[in-house]
Amino acid sequence: MLGILRLDVWKGLIGGAIGTALGVFITMIIRSLQGLDNTWDTTATSPWNVIVIPACVMGTLGFLIGVGSMTDWLKWMVGRKGSDGHYHPKPGVPQWHRYFGMDTNHKVVGIQYGVLGIVVLLIGGLFALIFRTELAEPGLQYLSANDYNSLIGLHGQLMFIAVLLGIGAMANYLVPIMIGAQDMAFPRINGFAFWINVPAAVMLLSSIFLGGFDTGWTAYPPLSVRAHLGMQMALIAVFILGFSSILGGLNLIVTIFLMRAPGMSLFRMPIFVWGVLATSLLQLTATQFIGLSFLMVTLQRAVDIPFFDPARGGDVTLYQHLFWFYSHPTVYIWILPGLGIISEILPVFARKPLFGYPFIAMSSMAIAIMGYLVWAHHMWASAMDPFLRVPFMMTTLTIAVPTGIKFFSWLATLWEGKIRFATPMYFTLGAIVLFLLGGLTGPPSALVVTGLHLHDSHFVVAHFHITVFGGFMFTYFAAIYYWFPLLTGRMYSETLGKIHFGVMFIGFIIFALSLFRVGLLGMRRRIADYTIDFGGIFGIEWQMLATIGAFMAGLGVLVMLGNLVFSAMYGKKAVHNPWRSRSLEWQIVAPPPELNFSALPQIVGHPYDYGLPGSVYAILSPDDQVVAEPVKPNQITPSKPALPAAAVTGD
Repeated sequence: MLGILRLDVWKGLIGGAIGTALGVFITMIIRSLQGLDNTWDTTATSPWNVIVIPACVMGTLGFLIGVGSMTDWLKWMVGRKGSDGHYHPKPGVPQWHRYFGMDTNHKVVGIQYGVLGIVVLLIGGLFALIFRTELAEPGLQYLSANDYNSLIGLHGQLMFIAVLLGIGAMANYLVPIMIGAQDMAFPRINGFAFWINVPAAVMLLSSIFLGGFDTGWTAYPPLSVRAHLGMQMALIAVFILGFSSILGGLNLIVTIFLMRAPGMSLFRMPIFVWGVLATSLLQLTATQFIGLSFLMVTLQRAVDIPFFDPARGGDVTLYQHLFWFYSHPTVYIWILPGLGIISEILPVFARKPLFGYPFIAMSSMAIAIMGYLVWAHHMWASAMDPFLRVPFMMTTLTIAVPTGIKFFSWLATLWEGKIRFATPMYFTLGAIVLFLLGGLTGPPSALVVTGLHLHDSHFVVAHFHITVFGGFMFTYFAAIYYWFPLLTGRMYSETLGKIHFGVMFIGFIIFALSLFRVGLLGMRRRIADYTIDFGGIFGIEWQMLATIGAFMAGLGVLVMLGNLVFSAMYGKKAVHNPWRSRSLEWQIVAPPPELNFSALPQIVGHPYDYGLPGSVYAILSPDDQVVAEPVKPNQITPSKPALPAAAVTGD
């Protein structure tokens, strides 16, 4: 018990509380001296729309100082020597304490991202199940309209955060090892970029206790200007979260360009690294736009600057342009690492070279660039000039070309391969199927003539969810199972992993197809009640089917959590490199040592030359080589023993 109380995160929470209180107190004193009102209420015109801004900023700084993520910088500012940037265990402090405080090791930061991401995912998913239960039948049974709208908005923004945290988890843990580096380029910024997510997530969740907001996750004005105080908290939270994306993207770009192992040219990098690079470029260059749009709404609410008030010269369409200029590239921020995971896992389980490696790599960059040219297809029903619909329709359809390159490359990689079906492969194939369905349902929304009819309907909701589930969620689960032996040194339960896949895949298909149907029948999204009979199948109404499917998907996540927690503690010890991968992260001991490699590896070949006799990808120092362990019965093992790391062949 005493050990838990010594965690650095408690210092951060105390610092955050002190900073928040100081922000409130100082702001109220200044306002009182100016003769301004400080009366508490949660309306859109409450004086607390001003007070919470410095309170949130100072609370965030207090948390970051308390948790230790700014300690070295503050010491440097006053001329004192800080830490050397590496972890040094304190006497009598358990190893697991480092996961609850500031740490600069990229693997620790990756796990911190992953755990927080799963927590946020569970909360956001729970909100979805609550409002899906409300939608299962006509009428308002459990929620008021305001509570329903608040849960809708929070679900969207929480899942937005959960996906970004999941990407941060994979990128931080894997990229340095995959390129042969010992850590990230800027380790202190790496830790700082993670911890800034914590107070922002708390702010976002607090919005539900401050009246919530009825705008959905997009926060369109004038609704966002008129919403309760909870809207202000959500706007500030997302603005602060943007710093994590920008700093994380910058760190990964520098790491990938400057810290690759000798011999690793750009076209010898793993495809997952290409996906992370494309995503990082988007994060670095696009995040400012959602920050700017949310900041403008925040200021209009706080000090009445009429950015989006047409009666005083403002323009609500301007907000949509700023918002979607980031928020459509965000879809590619989410899916590009996922598409990289598909390309990473397929050749390993097909035992074939990745077909069209240069084209897959360049298609990721093409998607990232073209992602900036399609934002206005979200605005067919807005006051945008109708002439602009045609060029944006064309760019939206054209972006399918680099995506199609990936699909054909994946199919060619699978063709005549010696495919092994383990849980990561099931999720990878499921992701391909779902992402294909997402792609096929995209053109009806992209075409102006059908997009105007489908705009803001459940059809769009289904298309968005099936695209994100295929492009990220299923690939994320594939990645968790695939790299679980590397993180823990233990194997998960294959049986439970396949149950997770089966329950979630079937449940999500039921959910998505039901929403496609009710969307085509005219059901609008963000509507708490309906009176139309949408029909159904097998005597079950479509909305009820969608709710059943959503609960099945949620059950699958619970199966995964139980599997991973139990396996991490009691699972069978994994053999070295159980998947017989050629990638660098699998050639060292699992879990990886503090600095990954005792000496930088030498890259001499291609990472995906599976099945090519005599091909070698990397030569490692003798200190980093791992001798294959004897195969034990009932262990999940390759059909042949893993080879020494210095001679990773194409077998």
